[in-house]
Amino acid sequence: MQGNFTYYNPTKLYFGEASLDNLKGELANYGERVLLNYGSGSVKRNGIYDKVVAILREGGKTIVENPGVMSNPTLEKLDEGIRIARENKVDWILSLGGGSVCDYSKGVAASVFYEGDYWKAFWEEGNQPSKGQRILPIGCILTMAGTGSEMNGGSVITDAANNNKLGHVFDSRLMPKFAILNPRFTMTVPVEQMKAGIYDIMNHIMEQYFSDFDDNTSDYISEGLMRSLIVASRAAVKNPQDYEARSNIMWTATWALNTLIKCGKTEDWMVHMIGHSLGAWTHAPHGYCLAACSMAYYRRAMEKGLAKFVRFAENVWGIQPSTFNHKPSDKEIAEAGMEALRQWMQEIGLPLTISEIGATQKMIDDIVSTTEIFPAGYLDLTAEDIKEILKESL
Repeated sequence: MQGNFTYYNPTKLYFGEASLDNLKGELANYGERVLLNYGSGSVKRNGIYDKVVAILREGGKTIVENPGVMSNPTLEKLDEGIRIARENKVDWILSLGGGSVCDYSKGVAASVFYEGDYWKAFWEEGNQPSKGQRILPIGCILTMAGTGSEMNGGSVITDAANNNKLGHVFDSRLMPKFAILNPRFTMTVPVEQMKAGIYDIMNHIMEQYFSDFDDNTSDYISEGLMRSLIVASRAAVKNPQDYEARSNIMWTATWALNTLIKCGKTEDWMVHMIGHSLGAWTHAPHGYCLAACSMAYYRRAMEKGLAKFVRFAENVWGIQPSTFNHKPSDKEIAEAGMEALRQWMQEIGLPLTISEIGATQKMIDDIVSTTEIFPAGYLDLTAEDIKEILKESL
């Protein structure tokens, strides 16, 4: 492994079918007034909301509700949550829902006591809250696997008025203090959301895997996570009620983005940057936006990082020289790995083009204009490069 790094993750995880039982014990660690953030109502329809509220009330908590957190949380909704938290003088936040609700909760927690333009300071400029600023603690009860938000500091918010979707990774103060992961809860979301989450997980791993040329332990971990996800995804698509498959997907999602596998890596988040911009203009699910532009991006990256793509083909997809009826070149092996990725995406029902998620030729210039660009992985992209990737992805 090359380089230097520090690893620290303060989130306590409770995993399994009985994980919600641990909420009662956690309540003693936090104040009386809790801001309960949740989505559009699915947690009420499936009964999870009632279970959580009963535990909070039994624990003597005063619940301040903030429903309606959407799958791509908006700046307008963030403003509303901050106002509710301030007016009700809440002591802490409990996120009930998918990764978007957890992302949103971090944004509220960071901004409640910030005096100034939090959107500009945190999301546009990428600053961290000052050392002396108060930050609300967060707990997370997860109902969808994908973002890994339950064990990281990431917060993605969309300025819908300007079609601008920005992510900010807060420091460890904004990581959830605890997270409750019951795979049964993920079975309550629509299958299409499950599929989008699966590719979000896969792409989180690939963004960290496809960089550098050294022998890195993080890459071996990444390969194991990808293999597990491929097996579990096939089982879950075949039978969405397969607990073993759903539990493996949920656990993989957490480890895909809890900062472990980035150790010693330069990382590459440009598929996510393009995907964020696609999502801002099409409003398609995040995982679908990533899938729709991935193939064109990674085929381009393969030219510069050929050795890693050969390794991807061999160690993730099981493609070996003996697979061919001749002695293959490294490029042929790498291309076979990309084809295996494409076939898997098609097999589980992911979009392979941006036109499938509502993007058009006319949108491309606008999508490029709102895409954050920075050096990443094997590529150093320009706006023109991104335009070409989007055209190839139509």
